[in-house]
Amino acid sequence: MIKKLDLYVLKKFLLIFAGAFFICLFVFMMQFTWRYVDELIGKGLSVDILAQFFWYMGITLVPQSLPLAILLAALITFGNLGESLELLAMKAAGIPLLRIMLGPALVALTMLGVSFYFQNFTSPAAQIQLHTLLFSMKQQSPAVEIPEGVFYSGVPNVNIYVEKKDAETGMLYQAIIYKTDQGFDRAQIVLADSARMEMSADKMHLILDLWKGEQFENLQSNGAMRQMQSEADDPYDRETFDYKRFLIDFDSNFNLMDKEMLAGMAQAKNMMQIERTTDSLSQRLDSIGAAYYQERMALPALQTQKEKKDSQLVVQQAAKAAQSGRVPLSLNFDSLKASLNEGEFLQAQSLVQQNLQSTKTDLEWKAQYAKDAMRYIRAHWVEWHQKMTLALACLIFFFVGAPLGAIIRKGGLGMPTVISVIIFIFWYIINTSGMKMARDGNINMVAGMWVSTTIITPFGLWICYKSNKDSVVFNVDTYRRFFQRLLGIPVKRHLTRKEVIIHEPQLEGMTERITNLADRMTTYARENNLWRLPSYVRTFFRFQPDHTVKEISKEMESIIEELSNSRDVKVLGVLNEFPVFFTTAHLSPFKTQKTNRLAGIFFPLGLILWLRMGQFRLRLLKDLRIAKRSCERLVAVLDQTTDLSGESGTDEENKKQNVLWRKRKRIVKVVLLVFILALLGQVVFSSIERYRERNRTEQSEQQEQTEQTAQPKSVRTMPDVKPVSAEPAAPTLPTAERE
Repeated sequence: MIKKLDLYVLKKFLLIFAGAFFICLFVFMMQFTWRYVDELIGKGLSVDILAQFFWYMGITLVPQSLPLAILLAALITFGNLGESLELLAMKAAGIPLLRIMLGPALVALTMLGVSFYFQNFTSPAAQIQLHTLLFSMKQQSPAVEIPEGVFYSGVPNVNIYVEKKDAETGMLYQAIIYKTDQGFDRAQIVLADSARMEMSADKMHLILDLWKGEQFENLQSNGAMRQMQSEADDPYDRETFDYKRFLIDFDSNFNLMDKEMLAGMAQAKNMMQIERTTDSLSQRLDSIGAAYYQERMALPALQTQKEKKDSQLVVQQAAKAAQSGRVPLSLNFDSLKASLNEGEFLQAQSLVQQNLQSTKTDLEWKAQYAKDAMRYIRAHWVEWHQKMTLALACLIFFFVGAPLGAIIRKGGLGMPTVISVIIFIFWYIINTSGMKMARDGNINMVAGMWVSTTIITPFGLWICYKSNKDSVVFNVDTYRRFFQRLLGIPVKRHLTRKEVIIHEPQLEGMTERITNLADRMTTYARENNLWRLPSYVRTFFRFQPDHTVKEISKEMESIIEELSNSRDVKVLGVLNEFPVFFTTAHLSPFKTQKTNRLAGIFFPLGLILWLRMGQFRLRLLKDLRIAKRSCERLVAVLDQTTDLSGESGTDEENKKQNVLWRKRKRIVKVVLLVFILALLGQVVFSSIERYRERNRTEQSEQQEQTEQTAQPKSVRTMPDVKPVSAEPAAPTLPTAERE
């Protein structure tokens, strides 16, 4: 039965889940688009093609977005409930956390079914459409956008260089064109003062209009004569024109490839189709393997029975030959080789090498075929398992996020987003690594595909148990106090004036208690020599408990607790100066004598703990001195004999410390200023050197151009400009011209 509490929690969860889902889907779509942006940009694709691409992309990414969205929504929802103390009120009313999680858990279970449905029915068809569009986009010819000052090779078999262009009119100025559409033996070089390029009406050709230019074309010669001629003697044709038009083949239409070519993808099949495909592929591979085995066993070299009979026959013939005195009884390779002449031996050796190489090549090809077939089968099983693991992740991530949010008690998009992304990345890395190892055949398929689920499920159950028990496993203050005790970091008090005081502090005899406490602190510090390291043997092997410092700390805390109800701000200020004592860390590293002895036996560990105890002894000595001075100041405040703003020993010491800190800050500032100035000087010096080097280079280039311009030109030659392209360079012009 649905109650108002369930509706209230569901309303909060569903609103956050809807927003988180679309955010996660958008992030995954941007990541997928960024992966192929270099191949898709500049193709001149229409809006409807791009809309189809993003639509099918979004459908295929829904199963990946649902687990992260559920994790993020659960963290934020229960974090908000914990931060606003609503979760505490529900627990105080006797409702356990698992009962509060029931409504959102049913939503997560529903999303499990939705994810499985998308992967098994909707996603396969969308995968075919998406990859069809993707491959068609990759094969789409790019839109012609000729830049200035560089060679453009976006048009097949044509390189175009433009010095300047007018975007409004579409005119190109000082154009150089290299055409290799008729082959490199008949390459054409065209120079034009101005040009204009436009697409034909059917979008199958580019129309290139040229004005005021020249065209050079190599004349192909016979092969025999071409070998005898040098490059300088190659004939070419030269043409001067006022206007010329080129028609270049350039298909800019979007042609959609056949969908049947992608029907064999594992992503394009549901679970039943994957099972049928893998079953048929396995049977086919087994039959091919059996055929390969029969084929190999049919070779004479692998027929063991014939080989045994042949060897026995050779031995019998050799024995008969030995009895007649023609050859020795023991046959070996050297004797067989000696019985052949050199030509017969080389012929036999060559025949054996050819047979071995042929057999090796055949076996390598068949092994590669079997390897590819097995990888194809494993890819299908990966998709089969992934349909279930991704769907199950929706439910698992809910039981991770909801109790984790209840423990952290932080809402909003800050902390929950960071934690959810960290958990999802951890799961994604394990899932991807297991998937790749299973696909490559390095580990078992079930182990590789379910390792992430196996790891994250116990974590979710443990978090649910801790959250239901109101554990402080994720309480930051708990870990802060632990590291403060471990490292001996001082703990500051934060006592403030209470608005309502029920029990007034009892000030009778308080001055005497504080004075006795200060005397006990002085006596303890003098008798125990806390400024010295303790005895190593006594610490680890002859440990004796010391209850004095515990009694001192207990008495001090009792006085502070009594006076914390005071209305006097001066008293509360002095109480905040009292330190918090570490009463056992200076005596022994551990509480039990057996553990201390084991630590002392292992000398490296014992030495570290021994030095740590020395640190805590100095810490305690300093705390005792601070506490003694605070006792004196507290007595002065209670007796109203000394103004806290007057000159006292503590104030003088604080002033000395402040002066020392100011000096150190000045030194640090000076060092940093010198370092920054040196760094800036280095940067400025490097910039000046680069500027001078660039000026020298420009001057040398200008000088070379001036010298080349000053030389007389008897014959007009082509400028020495080569296209920046992966195609072979255009032919150079010969010295002799033919008009």
